[in-house]
Amino acid sequence: MGRRSRESRPDEPLRIEPRIYARSEHSVSRRQISHNALKVLYRLDRCGYQAYLVGGGVRDILLGLEPKDFDIATDAHPEQIRELFRNSRLIGRRFRLAHVRFGREVIEVATFRAGHDGSAEGASIADTGRILRDNVYGAIDEDVWRRDFTVNALYYNIKDYSIVDYVGGFEDLRAKRLRLIGDPELRYREDPVRMLRAVRFATKLGLAIDQPTRDAFAHYGDLLDAIAPARLFDESLKLFHSGHGLESFEVLRRQGLFKHLFPLAERSFDADERAHGLVVAALRSTDERIAQAKSVHPAFIFAAILWGVVQSNRARLVAEGLDEFEALRVASDEAITDQVKRVAIPRRFTAVAREIWLLQPRLAKRTRKHAGKLLEHPRFRAAYDFLLLRANGGEPLAELGQWWTDLQAAQGQDRLDMLSELRAKPKRLRTRQRNQAS
Repeated sequence: MGRRSRESRPDEPLRIEPRIYARSEHSVSRRQISHNALKVLYRLDRCGYQAYLVGGGVRDILLGLEPKDFDIATDAHPEQIRELFRNSRLIGRRFRLAHVRFGREVIEVATFRAGHDGSAEGASIADTGRILRDNVYGAIDEDVWRRDFTVNALYYNIKDYSIVDYVGGFEDLRAKRLRLIGDPELRYREDPVRMLRAVRFATKLGLAIDQPTRDAFAHYGDLLDAIAPARLFDESLKLFHSGHGLESFEVLRRQGLFKHLFPLAERSFDADERAHGLVVAALRSTDERIAQAKSVHPAFIFAAILWGVVQSNRARLVAEGLDEFEALRVASDEAITDQVKRVAIPRRFTAVAREIWLLQPRLAKRTRKHAGKLLEHPRFRAAYDFLLLRANGGEPLAELGQWWTDLQAAQGQDRLDMLSELRAKPKRLRTRQRNQAS
């Protein structure tokens, strides 16, 4: 970590002398940086502004990974950035910044931020301590304290290709350690989503969360309840589609954070171990597909997470006298309605999850007429995959899953023979028998 400046006074903001790593002391090369990001860095520098690559771009290169994004920090204000780059636009209310677009690639350029108590122009802090607006600009030695984790606070200086480190992030990367900058209570109150980001970075990058950063989860997890449901959806998607979704899920549960995202699902795991087993199977499958560069659909994960809730709701409704299928339909709607109040899963995903759920009893009740038609249903494959995952999660469905696997593999007469062995219509059960079976 850098050294405290002897010239700083107690009534001034904390000033730290940074540790400067010369080009010969680190592995970041311009060859690893996006050509368009370099364009932005060099133009800012030529026009007299400070220009640093910062955050995940620097972190990932140092870890030997290929960065997905290249973010830039500068002392130029948003309006000045827009004047320099005609291909830019300003976005954000909570924090104003510029997006410089080069075709499909977007380079994010942010102005150095300064600390504030919420009273400055362009700033706002809620009574809980959460930052609502953060548009107070400052210098690099102030900006560093506005960042979340030390490994995300390394600045690559385009002027001399050095890395500027105020908070010991370089050594933390070497030690494979994830450490929050500053006091956990203050930083989590400013933005509770930092707890979710800690889990995501730790699992994705193979870092160990240091104890003060981790211990604070138990004290401040409740702050997540006040976060906008749309933002929690974005973070949930990043967690479960990181390629390390299963590990993220296990850490979230172990640290008591999952219940703040999916409270009803958390209860369903306690009531039925198979509900938990299904989520484990679904996330393991998703991680494998991402590792193989195969497509994944967000609806699938959310369908798995909420299946235990749907089953619990359905059992209650059947006991109240509803028909099995109608109970499943109502139970699905209830689960979705309750969940989107906490995590705003978009309708385009909940609609698919609902179709997957409603096809499960149709897969179980095979008839000559409907089995063939079901193969042609646009959601058949997703529902079939879900059925297999239910079996992997502990439900007694292996034989049924194998039958559908064999039917898909069968061709011509073999498929017709399999279908002809089915009964023409499903057996009708008395209401009391149906209720008991549920």
